[in-house]
Amino acid sequence: MRNIVYFLLLLLCVSSCMSKKELVYLQNSNLKENVPTDFQTRLTAYKLQSNDVLSIKVLSVDPDMSNLFNITNPNNAFGMSDPGTMYLSGYAIDNEGFINLPTVGKLKVEGLTTSQTQELVQRNLDRYITDATVVVKLISFRISVIGEVRNPGHFYIYNERANLLEGLSMAGDLTQSADRENVKIIRQKKDGQTEIVLLDLKDPNLVQSQYYYLMPNDVVYVEPLGTQLKRDNLIVWNAVLGVISTGALLYNLFK
Repeated sequence: MRNIVYFLLLLLCVSSCMSKKELVYLQNSNLKENVPTDFQTRLTAYKLQSNDVLSIKVLSVDPDMSNLFNITNPNNAFGMSDPGTMYLSGYAIDNEGFINLPTVGKLKVEGLTTSQTQELVQRNLDRYITDATVVVKLISFRISVIGEVRNPGHFYIYNERANLLEGLSMAGDLTQSADRENVKIIRQKKDGQTEIVLLDLKDPNLVQSQYYYLMPNDVVYVEPLGTQLKRDNLIVWNAVLGVISTGALLYNLFK
Protein backbone atom coordinates (compact mmCIF):
# COMPACT_ATOMS: atom_id res chain seq x y z
CA MET A 1 0.00 0.00 0.00
CA ARG A 2 2.84 2.36 0.85
CA ASN A 3 4.35 1.87 -2.60
CA ILE A 4 1.03 2.72 -4.21
CA VAL A 5 0.80 5.95 -2.20
CA TYR A 6 4.34 6.93 -3.16
CA PHE A 7 3.58 6.24 -6.81
CA LEU A 8 0.44 8.38 -6.76
CA LEU A 9 2.25 11.25 -5.07
CA LEU A 10 5.04 11.08 -7.65
CA LEU A 11 2.48 11.05 -10.47
CA LEU A 12 0.82 14.10 -8.93
CA CYS A 13 4.05 16.07 -8.79
CA VAL A 14 4.91 15.22 -12.38
CA SER A 15 1.57 15.80 -14.08
CA SER A 16 -0.77 17.88 -11.93
CA CYS A 17 1.06 20.99 -10.79
CA MET A 18 1.62 23.83 -13.23
CA SER A 19 4.05 26.68 -12.89
CA LYS A 20 3.71 30.14 -14.39
CA LYS A 21 6.75 29.44 -16.53
CA GLU A 22 4.87 26.62 -18.24
CA LEU A 23 1.96 28.87 -19.23
CA VAL A 24 3.37 32.30 -20.07
CA TYR A 25 3.92 33.23 -23.73
CA LEU A 26 7.02 34.99 -25.08
CA GLN A 27 9.23 34.73 -22.00
CA ASN A 28 12.24 36.98 -21.77
CA SER A 29 13.63 38.75 -18.69
CA ASN A 30 14.73 41.76 -20.80
CA LEU A 31 11.28 42.80 -22.02
CA LYS A 32 10.47 45.33 -19.27
CA GLU A 33 9.75 48.79 -20.67
CA ASN A 34 9.62 51.69 -18.25
CA VAL A 35 11.37 54.52 -20.09
CA PRO A 36 8.98 57.51 -20.35
CA THR A 37 8.80 59.61 -23.48
CA ASP A 38 7.82 63.24 -23.86
CA PHE A 39 4.24 64.31 -24.53
CA GLN A 40 4.83 65.30 -28.15
CA THR A 41 6.34 61.93 -28.98
CA ARG A 42 3.39 60.07 -27.52
CA LEU A 43 0.92 62.07 -29.57
CA THR A 44 2.61 61.49 -32.92
CA ALA A 45 -0.02 60.59 -35.52
CA TYR A 46 -0.02 57.11 -36.99
CA LYS A 47 1.83 56.78 -40.30
CA LEU A 48 0.15 54.59 -42.89
CA GLN A 49 1.79 51.31 -43.86
CA SER A 50 1.36 48.63 -46.50
CA ASN A 51 -1.81 46.53 -46.15
CA ASP A 52 -3.67 49.30 -44.32
CA VAL A 53 -7.15 49.89 -45.71
CA LEU A 54 -8.59 53.36 -46.20
CA SER A 55 -12.12 54.60 -46.64
CA ILE A 56 -12.07 57.44 -49.20
CA LYS A 57 -15.35 59.28 -49.71
CA VAL A 58 -15.85 62.04 -52.28
CA LEU A 59 -18.82 64.40 -52.00
CA SER A 60 -19.72 67.01 -54.61
CA VAL A 61 -22.64 68.67 -56.40
CA ASP A 62 -22.10 66.17 -59.21
CA PRO A 63 -22.95 62.79 -57.58
CA ASP A 64 -22.38 60.83 -60.78
CA MET A 65 -18.80 62.06 -60.94
CA SER A 66 -18.01 61.73 -57.26
CA ASN A 67 -19.50 58.23 -57.08
CA LEU A 68 -16.75 57.03 -59.39
CA PHE A 69 -14.46 57.19 -56.36
CA ASN A 70 -16.93 55.87 -53.78
CA ILE A 71 -16.81 52.08 -53.65
CA THR A 72 -19.80 52.03 -51.29
CA ASN A 73 -22.89 54.16 -50.97
CA PRO A 74 -21.73 57.60 -49.73
CA ASN A 75 -24.93 57.94 -47.70
CA ASN A 76 -24.11 54.84 -45.67
CA ALA A 77 -21.96 56.52 -42.99
CA PHE A 78 -18.66 55.55 -44.56
CA GLY A 79 -19.89 52.03 -45.21
CA MET A 80 -19.53 51.08 -41.57
CA SER A 81 -20.78 47.53 -41.33
CA ASP A 82 -19.06 44.25 -40.62
CA PRO A 83 -15.23 44.19 -40.92
CA GLY A 84 -15.27 42.03 -44.06
CA THR A 85 -17.51 44.48 -45.89
CA MET A 86 -15.39 47.38 -44.71
CA TYR A 87 -12.27 45.72 -46.09
CA LEU A 88 -13.86 45.13 -49.49
CA SER A 89 -15.24 48.67 -49.59
CA GLY A 90 -11.91 50.38 -48.93
CA TYR A 91 -8.69 51.19 -50.73
CA ALA A 92 -5.90 48.84 -49.67
CA ILE A 93 -2.33 50.14 -49.64
CA ASP A 94 -0.20 47.79 -51.74
CA ASN A 95 3.25 46.47 -50.88
CA GLU A 96 4.88 49.47 -52.55
CA GLY A 97 2.83 51.95 -50.51
CA PHE A 98 0.36 53.06 -53.21
CA ILE A 99 -3.41 53.27 -53.48
CA ASN A 100 -5.05 53.19 -56.90
CA LEU A 101 -7.85 55.71 -57.44
CA PRO A 102 -10.11 55.68 -60.52
CA THR A 103 -9.05 58.29 -63.12
CA VAL A 104 -6.39 59.71 -60.78
CA GLY A 105 -4.23 56.60 -60.79
CA LYS A 106 -1.69 55.54 -58.16
CA LEU A 107 -0.84 57.78 -55.21
CA LYS A 108 1.99 57.14 -52.75
CA VAL A 109 0.49 57.27 -49.25
CA GLU A 110 2.79 55.03 -47.20
CA GLY A 111 4.42 57.05 -44.44
CA LEU A 112 1.69 59.72 -44.50
CA THR A 113 -0.95 60.38 -41.87
CA THR A 114 -4.61 60.16 -42.81
CA SER A 115 -4.79 63.96 -42.79
CA GLN A 116 -1.87 64.21 -45.19
CA THR A 117 -3.43 61.51 -47.37
CA GLN A 118 -6.70 63.41 -47.41
CA GLU A 119 -4.90 66.54 -48.59
CA LEU A 120 -3.04 64.56 -51.27
CA VAL A 121 -6.23 63.01 -52.63
CA GLN A 122 -7.99 66.38 -52.49
CA ARG A 123 -5.29 68.08 -54.58
CA ASN A 124 -5.43 65.38 -57.23
CA LEU A 125 -9.23 65.29 -57.41
CA ASP A 126 -9.47 69.04 -57.81
CA ARG A 127 -8.24 68.52 -61.37
CA TYR A 128 -11.31 66.46 -62.21
CA ILE A 129 -14.13 67.57 -59.89
CA THR A 130 -15.03 71.13 -58.97
CA ASP A 131 -15.79 71.92 -55.31
CA ALA A 132 -15.40 68.32 -54.17
CA THR A 133 -14.88 67.36 -50.55
CA VAL A 134 -12.66 64.39 -49.69
CA VAL A 135 -12.78 62.51 -46.39
CA VAL A 136 -10.20 59.81 -45.61
CA LYS A 137 -10.47 57.39 -42.68
CA LEU A 138 -8.43 54.39 -41.60
CA ILE A 139 -10.79 51.38 -41.38
CA SER A 140 -8.29 48.59 -40.70
CA PHE A 141 -7.35 49.55 -37.12
CA ARG A 142 -7.61 46.13 -35.50
CA ILE A 143 -6.09 44.86 -32.25
CA SER A 144 -6.02 41.43 -30.62
CA VAL A 145 -6.36 40.95 -26.86
CA ILE A 146 -5.53 37.53 -25.40
CA GLY A 147 -4.65 35.99 -22.08
CA GLU A 148 -6.33 36.74 -18.75
CA VAL A 149 -9.19 38.94 -19.98
CA ARG A 150 -12.91 38.26 -19.83
CA ASN A 151 -13.58 38.37 -23.59
CA PRO A 152 -10.41 37.72 -25.62
CA GLY A 153 -10.54 38.25 -29.37
CA HIS A 154 -10.09 40.68 -32.27
CA PHE A 155 -11.43 44.22 -31.94
CA TYR A 156 -11.81 46.98 -34.52
CA ILE A 157 -11.23 50.54 -33.40
CA TYR A 158 -13.07 53.25 -35.32
CA ASN A 159 -10.74 55.92 -34.10
CA GLU A 160 -7.15 56.72 -34.99
CA ARG A 161 -6.12 56.87 -31.36
CA ALA A 162 -6.79 54.33 -28.62
CA ASN A 163 -4.78 53.59 -25.52
CA LEU A 164 -3.97 50.32 -23.78
CA LEU A 165 -6.64 50.70 -21.11
CA GLU A 166 -9.30 51.28 -23.76
CA GLY A 167 -8.17 48.14 -25.57
CA LEU A 168 -8.43 46.09 -22.38
CA SER A 169 -11.89 47.50 -21.68
CA MET A 170 -13.04 46.30 -25.11
CA ALA A 171 -12.04 42.80 -24.00
CA GLY A 172 -14.17 43.08 -20.84
CA ASP A 173 -11.28 44.10 -18.54
CA LEU A 174 -8.84 41.80 -16.76
CA THR A 175 -9.84 38.72 -14.80
CA GLN A 176 -8.94 38.32 -11.13
CA SER A 177 -6.18 35.91 -12.10
CA ALA A 178 -4.48 38.45 -14.40
CA ASP A 179 -0.98 39.65 -13.60
CA ARG A 180 -1.33 43.42 -13.80
CA GLU A 181 2.42 43.91 -13.63
CA ASN A 182 3.09 41.84 -16.75
CA VAL A 183 1.15 42.88 -19.84
CA LYS A 184 2.88 42.32 -23.17
CA ILE A 185 2.50 44.40 -26.33
CA ILE A 186 3.49 42.64 -29.56
CA ARG A 187 3.87 45.21 -32.35
CA GLN A 188 4.79 45.01 -36.02
CA LYS A 189 7.35 47.65 -36.93
CA LYS A 190 7.71 49.41 -40.25
CA ASP A 191 10.85 47.47 -41.15
CA GLY A 192 8.97 44.17 -40.88
CA GLN A 193 10.44 43.28 -37.48
CA THR A 194 8.34 42.34 -34.45
CA GLU A 195 8.77 44.23 -31.18
CA ILE A 196 7.73 42.87 -27.78
CA VAL A 197 7.59 44.99 -24.61
CA LEU A 198 6.38 44.28 -21.09
CA LEU A 199 4.27 46.88 -19.28
CA ASP A 200 3.18 47.33 -15.67
CA LEU A 201 -0.43 48.51 -15.34
CA LYS A 202 0.18 49.43 -11.69
CA ASP A 203 2.85 51.97 -12.65
CA PRO A 204 1.33 55.48 -13.00
CA ASN A 205 4.15 56.34 -15.40
CA LEU A 206 2.51 53.99 -17.89
CA VAL A 207 0.67 56.95 -19.44
CA GLN A 208 4.08 58.45 -20.28
CA SER A 209 5.20 55.39 -22.19
CA GLN A 210 5.37 55.40 -25.97
CA TYR A 211 3.53 52.06 -25.83
CA TYR A 212 0.56 53.45 -23.93
CA TYR A 213 -1.17 54.21 -27.23
CA LEU A 214 -2.04 51.23 -29.38
CA MET A 215 -1.20 50.85 -33.05
CA PRO A 216 -3.02 48.88 -35.77
CA ASN A 217 -2.34 45.12 -35.57
CA ASP A 218 -1.06 45.30 -31.98
CA VAL A 219 -1.46 42.16 -29.89
CA VAL A 220 -2.06 42.65 -26.15
CA TYR A 221 -1.26 39.61 -24.04
CA VAL A 222 -2.07 39.55 -20.30
CA GLU A 223 -0.07 37.02 -18.30
CA PRO A 224 -1.65 34.81 -15.60
CA LEU A 225 -0.97 35.57 -11.96
CA GLY A 226 1.43 33.19 -10.23
CA THR A 227 -0.58 33.06 -6.99
CA GLN A 228 -3.69 32.00 -8.91
CA LEU A 229 -1.77 29.06 -10.34
CA LYS A 230 -0.72 28.08 -6.83
CA ARG A 231 -4.35 28.10 -5.71
CA ASP A 232 -5.34 26.00 -8.70
CA ASN A 233 -2.56 23.54 -7.93
CA LEU A 234 -3.69 23.38 -4.30
CA ILE A 235 -7.16 22.36 -5.45
CA VAL A 236 -5.62 19.58 -7.53
CA TRP A 237 -3.51 18.47 -4.56
CA ASN A 238 -6.55 18.32 -2.30
CA ALA A 239 -8.52 16.33 -4.86
CA VAL A 240 -5.74 13.79 -5.38
CA LEU A 241 -5.02 13.48 -1.66
CA GLY A 242 -8.74 12.88 -1.14
CA VAL A 243 -8.63 10.05 -3.66
CA ILE A 244 -5.54 8.58 -1.98
CA SER A 245 -7.16 8.76 1.47
CA THR A 246 -10.32 7.11 0.18
CA GLY A 247 -8.26 4.42 -1.53
CA ALA A 248 -6.26 3.78 1.62
CA LEU A 249 -9.44 3.53 3.69
CA LEU A 250 -11.03 1.08 1.27
CA TYR A 251 -7.81 -0.95 1.13
CA ASN A 252 -7.64 -1.31 4.92
CA LEU A 253 -11.36 -2.12 5.05
CA PHE A 254 -11.17 -4.93 2.55
CA LYS A 255 -7.88 -6.18 3.92
